[in-house]
Parts: sequence; structure tokens; C-alpha cells
Amino acid sequence: MSGLLLRLAGPQSSWGESAAFHDRLTTPFPTRSALIGLFAAAEGRPRHTALHPHRDLPGAPCYTDLVLTIRIDRPGTPHTDFHTTGGGRPPGRGLRTSDGRHRPPAKSTLVTHRRYLAGAVFTVAVQGPPVLLQRIADTLEQPRWAPFLGRRSCVPDEPLVLRASVPDPVGELTGHVPLTLDRPPPPGQDTVAVGFLWEHPPPHTPAATEHHLADTPADFTPATRRYRMRPVWHTTEHLPAALYAGPRPLDRLTDYVLNQEHPA
Repeated sequence: MSGLLLRLAGPQSSWGESAAFHDRLTTPFPTRSALIGLFAAAEGRPRHTALHPHRDLPGAPCYTDLVLTIRIDRPGTPHTDFHTTGGGRPPGRGLRTSDGRHRPPAKSTLVTHRRYLAGAVFTVAVQGPPVLLQRIADTLEQPRWAPFLGRRSCVPDEPLVLRASVPDPVGELTGHVPLTLDRPPPPGQDTVAVGFLWEHPPPHTPAATEHHLADTPADFTPATRRYRMRPVWHTTEHLPAALYAGPRPLDRLTDYVLNQEHPA
């Protein structure tokens, strides 16, 4: 399958798989639901139709047709943001309970802890029907609703779309797309160890570590939101140290985007 290459980077990101109101976690990599939500929002699809087939495109493709491969360039630093809400409001104007009544003043303040990744960078190969990939690329470049990295407060850096039509996107991840690393490879080192996340068992690594995540959206409608389980496989790939983008990765990425480094 042809593919689309994305770079998900920013001051902070958050990829929730499971959460209660008071404690909102993040996985250490983008979830499938977050990426599909990113694509649907850029296209301007409301939540209740986000997962519907694209009947205006040949073959009526769906987001469920996509295959995602994630390269973890920089895992980022986990941190917790401490929130309070509802405190200080006068009686009768505070937070409501599930039965619609207002919380008593002594219990009006709710405390939440929200987890984020600071400075994380992920490069993603999105494979699927070419017409759907082109629609995703076009709407990410000119989005109807602003893209975000898991939560609306998490604004992505540029470039977001690296390339829109790539014959071998996974090969680009392993051999051509510049790496944004925490630190340069040691002198004389030919390769660097980089984490990958796969949606199908990688044939080159039979011993890949398998996990299960509840992050495949079945319905984004707020009142009936549901997710399904899916398996994912983690590997560590040894990529050429020459892919290191340097202390100013935007310069190297710009060259890549403009086809000056590795023509497609």
C-alpha cells in the first residue's frame, strides 16, 4: 500500500487510552483513536459521523481501512498537570452532580490530574486506500478544525505532513526520514536504537513484544462512545545514525519535505 508520512511533535501531547474524570492518563505513543480523531476533525466531520464511510470517494473507504506504523523518535518526558474546577463559585452556580443538582459548597471543588508528554516526537506511516490518504493529507494541510495532539491544548509543530504519497512509507521510516533525537549519536556509532509500534506482526522480528490496547474507536458519539481492543507489537530497530537531523531538525526536515534529500 502507498502511504502518508506525518510528524507528530509539539511542546506537549497526550494520548489517552483510559481515563476517569479525576485522573487522565497518557500512553507513551499516539493511539489509534487519537489519530483517527485528528483526521476526522481536520476534515470537519462531527463526532457522530466521524467513522462513516467516505461515500464521496471511489470505493467508499473508511478510517478503519488504515494501517498505522509509529516510529518513536523522542519519547518525551512525562509530566502531570494539576487542575481544579468549580471552586469559588457562589451557591447554586457550582458544579452539578449526575442527578442535575448542584454540589454543596464544601464539595464544590474537584481536583484532576492530567498526564502529558513534554517534547515527544513521533513519525507515523499511514497506509490505506490512496484516495483516502490524499483526502487526509489535503485536510491536514488546510483543516476545517484545528489539529491537536490528543488534547485541544496540545498544538502540533510544523511540518505536520511530511509527504502525501509514498510508495514504501515504512521503508522511509527506517531508512530516509530524518530522526529527531534527544541527543546526537556517539562519535563512530553507525546505528541508533529507535522504538517502533506496529499494527501487524513485523515479519523481520518474530520475537516482537505484543500488547493489547482498547483504542480502536467503534463510536465517537459522546453519549455512546465505545472502543475495541487491538493488538500492537513493539520492536527496537537499529537505524542509520546518519538519519540524525542535528540540533536544528527543522532544517533537515525542510530539505526532506522539499524532496532535496531523498526524491520519492
